[in-house]
Amino acid sequence: MTDFKPMRRSRQQLSTEECETILKRCTSGTLALAGHGGYPYAVPLSYVYANGSIFFHSAQQGHKIDAIKQDNHCSFCVVDQDQVKPAEFTTYFRSVIVFGRIQIIENDDEKLQALRLLGRRYSPNHEQGLQHEIDKSLGHVLVLRLDIDHMTGKEAIELSKARNS
Repeated sequence: MTDFKPMRRSRQQLSTEECETILKRCTSGTLALAGHGGYPYAVPLSYVYANGSIFFHSAQQGHKIDAIKQDNHCSFCVVDQDQVKPAEFTTYFRSVIVFGRIQIIENDDEKLQALRLLGRRYSPNHEQGLQHEIDKSLGHVLVLRLDIDHMTGKEAIELSKARNS
């Protein structure tokens, strides 16, 4: 286990509960991996947060899968708010970053459960269509699970002050 540095501006740090609320509310984020040739590789992805993990679906091959097979350590960033304040020369931001290890789900039951979670997240109330989509894609889709080792959230000081006053 890695020792994670404490947040430098701890007054702006979000609680674990606030971070989880953001992960449940948002629909996309950026997955960062150790890429080919020593270059970082960051890719925007849709996801679902459930049971303390983050799930993604993926093609069976590509840069992302090669990177995961090489080194499964990753980070995932979700931006909840980014309101530009031109007159103040700043932004009122809120975001969450998780660090962990990403796994390719091999267990068929877990894979099906994760696909249902993803489908219901983005297409609620379409159970029949979801089952058809799962049946159609099950043989050629990968499901990835990010197991979280560390999670941190931060917001602009202006948002912290407003919330705590």
